[in-house]
Amino acid sequence: MIQVVVRALELLEYVAKKDNEPTTLTELAAATGLNQPTCANIVKTLVEKKYLDHVGRRKGYRLGIMAYQLTDNVAYNEHLVLAAKDYMEHLTAQLNETSLLGILRNNRRFLLHIVNSDQDLQVRSRTESDIYPTATGRILLAFLPEKERDALIEAIGLPTATVWPGIETREQLGQALAVIRGEELVITRSLKHIVGIAVPIRRGGEVVASLSVFLPESRYTAARRPVILQAVRETAGQINRRLAS
Repeated sequence: MIQVVVRALELLEYVAKKDNEPTTLTELAAATGLNQPTCANIVKTLVEKKYLDHVGRRKGYRLGIMAYQLTDNVAYNEHLVLAAKDYMEHLTAQLNETSLLGILRNNRRFLLHIVNSDQDLQVRSRTESDIYPTATGRILLAFLPEKERDALIEAIGLPTATVWPGIETREQLGQALAVIRGEELVITRSLKHIVGIAVPIRRGGEVVASLSVFLPESRYTAARRPVILQAVRETAGQINRRLAS
């Protein structure tokens, strides 16, 4: 047997038994009989490959998104929803606009949770959608690791001029995504006069989801814009802090 692979699996098995409770490097080394430098090197690789999440120097590590995706386990997504649900409800009540929690799944934008407003005129969003037309999809694409981002773009191609005007080449798309990463914000306007606003949601330093608000352009007035943007950013910050705890 290849010992480093065995040790990596033993580390993952031990963390999995902790039921989402963070495990320190010292505890991991002791549980697997590894010296700390060796343990740290294996753990670092598992974090880089997203099989473990680093939740703080003192708190340690817990399973990352790739560990759940191996078996299509929904627990990771359920954890995201539980962390975001009440904050999203408050956001929708505050703005009276629909809020969405989205991820990427099978090269598509997928909605984990929706809180609808009680407006007479509401924006309805499909659970699954192409990536480029949506604010959520664009921000999640922008924050993918470079290799994953390149592979996804290769798979789905470039956006059409109708969907994303001004993006005709890979270079132009790369520049647009770099701007998104810098601003940590996407605002889209569709031909149906719908505005989408999306910001990243982080766990362990990685962007794992996106918080969005969708509304008719008629309600996205100059007076409301700063209020909406501030509310969305503040809500994302609250969710991020909960995920980090």
